[in-house]
Amino acid sequence: MRAIHSAISVAFLSLPVEGSVAIGSTDPTLFLRCATLKPRTMSPVTLALILVLLGLLAYRYLWKTTNFFKERGIEHPPTVPIFGNIAPVLFRRVYMGYYLRDLYNRYSHLKYFGFFNFMSPLIVIRDPELISSIAMKNFDHFTDHLGFVDSDIDPLFGKNLFSLRGDHWREMRKLLSPSFTSAKMKNMFKLIVDCADSFSGFIAEEAKNGRIYDLKDLFRRYTNDVVATTNFGIAVDSMRNPDNEFYTFGRETINFASTKMNLKFLIGRNFPTLSKLFRIRIFDEKATQFFKKVVTETVRMRKEKGIVRPDMIQLMMESTDTQGNHLSIDDMTIQAFVFFLAGFDTSASLMCLATHMIATHEEVREKVLAEIEEVHNKLEGRQPTYEAIRDMQYLDAVLDETGRMYPVVQFLDRVCVKDFELPPAAPGAKPVKMKPGDQVWFLPPGLHYDPKYFSDPDTFKPERFLNEHIPQTVYIPFGVGPRICIGNRFALMETKVMLYYLLKRCVIEPCAKTTVPLEFNKALIQPVPKTGFWLKFKTRNDYSTANGHVPNGTA
Repeated sequence: MRAIHSAISVAFLSLPVEGSVAIGSTDPTLFLRCATLKPRTMSPVTLALILVLLGLLAYRYLWKTTNFFKERGIEHPPTVPIFGNIAPVLFRRVYMGYYLRDLYNRYSHLKYFGFFNFMSPLIVIRDPELISSIAMKNFDHFTDHLGFVDSDIDPLFGKNLFSLRGDHWREMRKLLSPSFTSAKMKNMFKLIVDCADSFSGFIAEEAKNGRIYDLKDLFRRYTNDVVATTNFGIAVDSMRNPDNEFYTFGRETINFASTKMNLKFLIGRNFPTLSKLFRIRIFDEKATQFFKKVVTETVRMRKEKGIVRPDMIQLMMESTDTQGNHLSIDDMTIQAFVFFLAGFDTSASLMCLATHMIATHEEVREKVLAEIEEVHNKLEGRQPTYEAIRDMQYLDAVLDETGRMYPVVQFLDRVCVKDFELPPAAPGAKPVKMKPGDQVWFLPPGLHYDPKYFSDPDTFKPERFLNEHIPQTVYIPFGVGPRICIGNRFALMETKVMLYYLLKRCVIEPCAKTTVPLEFNKALIQPVPKTGFWLKFKTRNDYSTANGHVPNGTA
């Protein structure tokens, strides 16, 4: 770096200008005044010095970084200047999940390998024992995700549970964790059942003669209603009132398929300084004000009228830490928003994938229907109970296998916060010392398709989750360790309730627009087919709003 500084000084002092500047001046406006001066004809020596300077800068910021792994003896793929190893995904040559899986397989002889996300080096961990060591046993060394937004500029994204770091994350997690106990979810269960009952009833009435649906739009409406009622205490019906404010706002605000949204994430994750300089926000002030207004009015009305409701707002109103501190309105708004964010889009993606797999695998579909019929008969036509849905083991296995084959999140990141030593990546190699700020990734697409852990990994086999022991460090669709998704059980519960009602009322089949096998859009990180999720729904012959009986067969 001293050579670069010297070159800068020499080049700057050698630049001929009209006017005079005192060399060595400490005037803070020096550079500003110099920038306004007109250069005379540049001498060959000055031109050569500037070219050397540019070369040194290019070396420092583009090529020297690539020595990060060479100096540590870590194997890594060949890099492309500036783009590192992410170029095939960035230029849409391959879907990210497939690309990361191929890299994982390429280094099957190692516990970990190197990867450049643009010019940021990170270490990809392949070994389950090492994943356990980092994510659980030595969690205090790797507590954080990579922060990629300025929390003051974008508090909705920068101060939510996912983005918080260190002690701030620990405090918020302690406050929110009680909200997701079995007892609390059981209290919210009736709200979810009402949404699923209304949602599936509308479809059953609408699809009497058969109808093709775009699943992403369909399930976003259901998740919108669930999130509205369980998070904010707002009753909406997005099927019968498709333009309600809550759904419209969510659709416009949370669109991970948009180029603009993907570009914001790209800049934030890889060029945080640039993101801060241009004050780039993932979610704008309009989103902040909308959700703050909803939370503020809900809290005020409940306090004034003594209303108590089994939803997230109520649970956050009642949450206190060990010192008796309560969540502020701003804190509640931010955390409620991240639950809306995850529930609105991510849960809808899981529902799309699971429904697609059930519809396109006849044997699986028949087993799911048989389990639904069994539960329905035990209930004697009554609404399902929390315990009845919870104990549907085969439907659980279908969702688990869907999450294995098509994880919504393609990589999980951790940032080192304390010095840590990785064991040798292979016999004969040397240990690697990690410093604060160094990053690691875990790859669900690689682990989930590794034949060492999942036999015949390319085949959809829910039974593997009934008959085999699956270590928690090789099956990580919702994360791993203390930073696992806090709402994962909630997401599975709302999905199971929806499928219970929908499948007992409708036959769901592939149509001409259904993609089999799935081919994912290379422009997106999430697993979304190029042409979208499309299936045909038809009301069952003996469907009635009163009993919703499930026949063994088709419509």
